[in-house]
Amino acid sequence: MPTEPTRPYAGLTPGVVLDALEHAGFRGDGRLLALNSFENRVYQANLEDGGSVVAKFYRPARWTDAQILEEHAFALALAEREIPVVAPLGTQGDTLQRFADFRFAVYPRCGGRPPELEDERVLEWIGRFLGRIHAVGAAAPFRERPALDIESFGVVPRDWLLEHGGLPEDLVQVWRSVADQALGCVKDVFDGAGPVRSIRLHGDCHAGNILWSEADVRSGTPGGPHFVDLDDARSGPAVQDFWMLLPGERPVAERALAALVRGYEQFCAFDHRELQLIEALRTLRLLHYAYWIARRWDDPAFPAAFPWFGTARYWQDRILELREQVAAMQEPPLAC
Repeated sequence: MPTEPTRPYAGLTPGVVLDALEHAGFRGDGRLLALNSFENRVYQANLEDGGSVVAKFYRPARWTDAQILEEHAFALALAEREIPVVAPLGTQGDTLQRFADFRFAVYPRCGGRPPELEDERVLEWIGRFLGRIHAVGAAAPFRERPALDIESFGVVPRDWLLEHGGLPEDLVQVWRSVADQALGCVKDVFDGAGPVRSIRLHGDCHAGNILWSEADVRSGTPGGPHFVDLDDARSGPAVQDFWMLLPGERPVAERALAALVRGYEQFCAFDHRELQLIEALRTLRLLHYAYWIARRWDDPAFPAAFPWFGTARYWQDRILELREQVAAMQEPPLAC
């Protein structure tokens, strides 16, 4: 794993952001708005011509150039098929820009509100576009970007947190025990599901990465969902792009899942064996999330955003959470 620099964005001043945009062919009028992002730094910039764009400055050492460009190529392939994914803008054919030791990409600004996930019509609509995204994702593999697997999302986080995560001494053994138990259940679930197809995914498909807009008759812009931020795109089972859209209560979750699958299957076949993987994937995300915060702790944005991280109460809650996941993985999977 690459060594991550301390204070990776210390040199990313507003002036550098504006100069970087001008270097890429986008002359700002001086107005910048920092958007909510911890992994990267993302800014909305107003331009002198009256338009606006969004610039994403990539965290150093996280992705290689080849991995970023593969994500861009996937987004562009989806956009070419009129799938509403916000894809990077190219300048002279280049989507990955460089300025002052930073790598960045420029995107069109896309407005919208969170989707109303309690509405089954909205979920079916999202499902149709997920089906189209996955039909493209299944057509060819990622060659540079990694896969979502037990090793990288479970084993590596567990081992790193035990060695570097600063768990309270009196909780180390109990957290280790419940993490081991949870990972054992994850492996059993994946083994029980049997071989499932691994395809190119959005990877982080939750309500915050879907913007819902109304149709604009004057401009001809269609309404509905727009998928943003493919920064976590990787290979994995299709259901990875489903489960974060589901509510917690089982009967409601099953109705929501049925609506998503109903729309999805209009464009792509869904392997219902993958429903067994939902709680296992949730468990892997929980383990990886703690690891993600701990790995980024030298970035000043993280202590400010997660002041409760590392406290005894935090780890006690994580232990309880993993125990609940062990129980959830032993229940019958959701049905739709």
